[in-house]
Amino acid sequence: VANDVDRIEAGIRAGMAEADRPSIVILRSHIGYPSPKYTDTAFAHGNALGADEVAATKAILGLPPDDFWVPDDVLAYYRDAGTRGAAARAEWERRVGAYREREASLFAEYEACLAQRGLPGWEAKLPTWEPGESVATRRASGKVLSAIADVVPGLLAGGADLSENTGTLLDEGEVIGTHQFGGRQLHFGVREHGMGSIMNGMSVSGVLPAGGTFFVFSDYMRPAVRLAALSQYKTAFVWTHDSVGVGEDGPTHQPIEHLASLRAMPNLRVVRPADANETALAWRLHIDTDGPSAIVLARQNSPVLVGTAERGAVGLARGAYVLVDEAGDRPEIVLVGTGSEVSLCVNAAEVLAAEGRSVRVVSFPCWELFDAQPSDYQASVLPKGVPTLAVEAGASFGWDRYADDVVAIDHFGASAPGGTVLTEFGFTSDNVAARARALLDQGARP
Repeated sequence: VANDVDRIEAGIRAGMAEADRPSIVILRSHIGYPSPKYTDTAFAHGNALGADEVAATKAILGLPPDDFWVPDDVLAYYRDAGTRGAAARAEWERRVGAYREREASLFAEYEACLAQRGLPGWEAKLPTWEPGESVATRRASGKVLSAIADVVPGLLAGGADLSENTGTLLDEGEVIGTHQFGGRQLHFGVREHGMGSIMNGMSVSGVLPAGGTFFVFSDYMRPAVRLAALSQYKTAFVWTHDSVGVGEDGPTHQPIEHLASLRAMPNLRVVRPADANETALAWRLHIDTDGPSAIVLARQNSPVLVGTAERGAVGLARGAYVLVDEAGDRPEIVLVGTGSEVSLCVNAAEVLAAEGRSVRVVSFPCWELFDAQPSDYQASVLPKGVPTLAVEAGASFGWDRYADDVVAIDHFGASAPGGTVLTEFGFTSDNVAARARALLDQGARP
């Protein structure tokens, strides 16, 4: 039936006529059809048939043996396509122009949707947090999306059964339901790969989709994420519960290798913000640029840090920036952190500074963006010859590109309260300071 276009069309039209339930059209096919020699063989899957078999197959199909042949009526049809569509195009442009004149505000929203951008000045709606507040970045993300929904008209948010937990639940988001498409909130159901695929489809249709789930479940989504990166779809993958800080859910839910794995994927921005202010800036980055973003967020509360709102406003888009300046002209050591571990670096730097050490702290939310910067900027953030300690609650793989040592986790986690797990595995300010002292004694790599 796969080669019977009349039956295929009849099946599709029967499905279109069914208003009360979904339809599925099943096609049964034969690989290599109608080759006399290779129909229903594995050979036909990945090999050229060869000149003799091509000629035999064309004879069965009633085609001439020419290497390249197009029927005259098909050629004429396609050559006439522009002429046939000219009147429709002119009428469409007339309607668009009239709509622009009649509904200027709505037309601006329409254009923003098509461009997958915010309305002019939309960034003013981004919330900020004061240093000293304690906010989980997943919660901050939800506040950001709710705050900007009215000025980013294409934004649509949802989760794989976890919209509230992953910060993708809009405060006033009407839920999209059966035959009800006016809302901005979509409950994707417990199907991470399906959610990623649906978002990719939306992203080529004037929608700016954001879908969330636990970071460990990014494994289920990987084909959709890879397709977004390959095709440069503007899809926002929101992944939360980003470390062993997940806690009692245990090793099955605690991501270890996921950051390294996704950083290895070309054309994907992996952004792990340090605090609530960097989270808002991560959303600004995604909306103001093209292509997919992975926004990786923590379950546990993190302190809002001094400088992330001001310095991060420029620095986050460059991938890494100096958050805390050293004393003197040159640091003795650089502490580099991502996500919630940046606060550990800040606290450890204060301890070391009290001991008379000159310590710089760098927030490093996105490797891909930093790698794209000029070498002089990279050196201004991570100066050559200065011992550098990285701190990240994930696999150490790849950090040797930037650091002389790394406080990381290269084994699976454990089931215990999140704070207990982080402490047991060395993610404390005291341990960071101790590792920094050891690195100072050892010195930087040659």
